[in-house]
Amino acid sequence: MSDKKFIDGLLVKQPRDGTPEYVIAQISMKREELIAWLQQQDGEWINADIKVAQSGKWYAQVDTWKPDRQRGGGGRQQRPQSPAQQYDQVRNQRLQDHQRNTPVDDFADDDVGF
Repeated sequence: MSDKKFIDGLLVKQPRDGTPEYVIAQISMKREELIAWLQQQDGEWINADIKVAQSGKWYAQVDTWKPDRQRGGGGRQQRPQSPAQQYDQVRNQRLQDHQRNTPVDDFADDDVGF
């Protein structure tokens, strides 16, 4: 595996308490430092993954993956789910469970005698 490459001037933080649930991460950019780093990079695009360290600190790491030309680009392994994807999966499962456990209203209001 290649050395980890980080983006100078870019900080990723877990959302603060009270932040709406649709905010996945907060990003701070130190403009001068980020511009200097970007000017040293090659190519039109720079891809990065937002990760969580064992310490719990969030960070951005440059994704240096390149397609395997001999295999038609299909050599990439499936990525593990991100915390946001895990959250969405749990939330959707809970919603489905709730819908399954909600009683079905199988009678009309006219059937009630009062």
